[in-house]
Amino acid sequence: MGDPYILMLIALAVLAILDLVVGVSNDAVNFLNSAIGSKAIPIRKIMIIASVGVFFGAISSSGMMEVARKDIFNPEMYMFQDIMIIFMAVMITDILLLDVFNSLGMPTSTTVSIVFELLGSAVIIALIKIYGGSQNLSELWSYINYTTATKIIVGIVLSVVVAFSVGAIVQYFSRLIYSFNFSERPTYVNALFGGFALTSIIYFIIIKGLKQTPFYADIKYILDYDITILIGTNFFVWTLVSFLLIKLLKVNILKLIIGVGTFSLAMAFAGNDLVNFIGVPIAALNSYQIWSASGQDALNFSMGILAEPVRSNLWLLLIAGAIMVVTLWTSKKARSVIETGINLSRQGEGHEKFQPNNVSRVVVRMAMATNVGLNFLIPEKTQKYINSKFEKPTLSLPRDKNNQPPAFDLVRASVNLIMASVLISIATSMRLPLSTTYVTFMVAMGTSLADRAWGRESAVYRVAGVIKVIAGWFLTALIAFIAAAIVASMIHVSLYFIILFLAAIAFLVTRTTIQHSKKAKEEKQQQYVERAELISINGVIEESSDHISNVASRVSKLYNNVVSDLSNHDLNKLRKTDKNVGKLNNEIDDLKDGVYYFIKSLEEDSVEASKFYILTLGHLQDVAQAIGFVARASYRHVNNNHKNLKKGQIKDLLTINAQLKELLNKMSEAFQNRSFDYLEDILIEKRELLANVARSIEKQVARIRAEESSPKNTTLYFSILLETQDLISALMSLLQLYQEFHLTTKDIRDELDK
Repeated sequence: MGDPYILMLIALAVLAILDLVVGVSNDAVNFLNSAIGSKAIPIRKIMIIASVGVFFGAISSSGMMEVARKDIFNPEMYMFQDIMIIFMAVMITDILLLDVFNSLGMPTSTTVSIVFELLGSAVIIALIKIYGGSQNLSELWSYINYTTATKIIVGIVLSVVVAFSVGAIVQYFSRLIYSFNFSERPTYVNALFGGFALTSIIYFIIIKGLKQTPFYADIKYILDYDITILIGTNFFVWTLVSFLLIKLLKVNILKLIIGVGTFSLAMAFAGNDLVNFIGVPIAALNSYQIWSASGQDALNFSMGILAEPVRSNLWLLLIAGAIMVVTLWTSKKARSVIETGINLSRQGEGHEKFQPNNVSRVVVRMAMATNVGLNFLIPEKTQKYINSKFEKPTLSLPRDKNNQPPAFDLVRASVNLIMASVLISIATSMRLPLSTTYVTFMVAMGTSLADRAWGRESAVYRVAGVIKVIAGWFLTALIAFIAAAIVASMIHVSLYFIILFLAAIAFLVTRTTIQHSKKAKEEKQQQYVERAELISINGVIEESSDHISNVASRVSKLYNNVVSDLSNHDLNKLRKTDKNVGKLNNEIDDLKDGVYYFIKSLEEDSVEASKFYILTLGHLQDVAQAIGFVARASYRHVNNNHKNLKKGQIKDLLTINAQLKELLNKMSEAFQNRSFDYLEDILIEKRELLANVARSIEKQVARIRAEESSPKNTTLYFSILLETQDLISALMSLLQLYQEFHLTTKDIRDELDK
């Protein structure tokens, strides 16, 4: 096998690149959410600003590399081979874990994952050494740097509470100062806010960040001057600069803050989180260099030297920064994670990604009760004054599909960036690998709550989403610890397991990438009607035609699958079909949830168009529910191990399926091509199909009276036929409705076309 450690270093280098890609896909949400959500700056400029920030952050991150070397475990207790196994297990686990979360579009913490992976692999290797050396179990504490590890873990947990609380408090008072009509605020208010924001960013990002670089020695005498005078001078200078920019150049200071804040948060992210991606491989490289120079056996060479400080190679940091920047520009998974954060902090209503649960309902009820209690304590005049500051103006945007309103305004975006930058930078200066995901996400959630973004219509969904994300974080810690321990123990048994794990990574990452791409395409096809769209009568025709064509095509496939899988008694395929039917029902429910926005978006006050669209969705829901009942009943029948359907029953179902498939495909094609002249022919064929279903019911009645038959089979067969009858009837009603609407609005549409 030659030198296995050289091969492990090569593998770690490849894994480091892959970890940078999946890690940035997860963490891009941390510094892009606010700028993208507020639409303060074009996305291209946001990406350029963030890219520059990442490069600067990469240079200032070298001091954080100590976390991977000595902050979680005591390196002097481990031999070189032990260290390499620990590092290998950490990187393998980290990539698999992050890729799964990215594919789900859920932000998780790279800091938490790396800390608990180091802890899990170090603990299992320590236990193996203790068991093999007949030591006492209490010796485990000498292997683990529990003081620093506990400090890091407690800091991460506290960051959730601190970030949420600080974000909520600062946003509340910022809104009282600015209100939602921030464009009408006096110049001095904007200048003072700009001075505070820029001072915070400059001090905590530039000054604190420089402490981790070789340049700090040259300016140390300036930065070590009286801190009060330094901050006070900065505040005066930046307030004056803000005032001049606003007064003379008419600069929107909030947009400037968002730009600088995006840069600073990207820099803080790279400075704090780069260790999560390349800290372990760099530590492995240093370990190998030290060991190979010693000439000792890998099983007997203690790695206590890792406890000594070492400065990372600047070129390696810059290469890592370059990979992170490329990932920012190209990762589709990053966009999914960003959408989750923006969706949960969005101002106002719309399509909700998460479903409510009992916990979110209880939390919302408790918050409402608390709010009622507070209203008794606050004087009525004070309440009116506060409420006036939170009154949202009506946005007059061009009503265009491509011109969606921002998720939140510039004030909230500025607070998000300022507070997240400050908190992360404080932690970085203290060499604490604070979770940037936890901080930025919880700051955004705190500002959303304080800004009254979670109203009665959306609170239960948003709270459910936050709970789900936080639960995912704690699950990350548990999974990371256990998975890293398992991987490390297997590699300890045989280094050949590394090859197996690398193959598994290649397979799973490729598979999840393909699945994510496929899922993104499916979601792109779904039509969610947003409040900024303008819909004409022709738009109603186009919108509903697309829905009908899509549903007809999918129902055709689903019904065919049910009949085929039922005839083969294939439980696994029936289970898959049942899940796909569930997706169809959920999509139609989402469309019905958007009816309010659809009606508001109609170009004219057309009651007929609104009624037509509502009835169309109702018929589509009837169709989806019918196929859902057929799929569920069939799956339940086979899952309960009941007897197969009789040959005669299967034959009748196959005949009905063939006719239904042909008609649904014709229907899908007609609506896709807008060939509405053929609807009458399809209606005639559907009547013939209904007659065929009725004859099948009569034949089954005759079978029961003439021969012995299974009661369960009879129940299932009648259920399928009756639901098929309902399905066909719903389709007939839909076609008749469409035919009538198409004829009655012909004159209006012809006039619009002119």
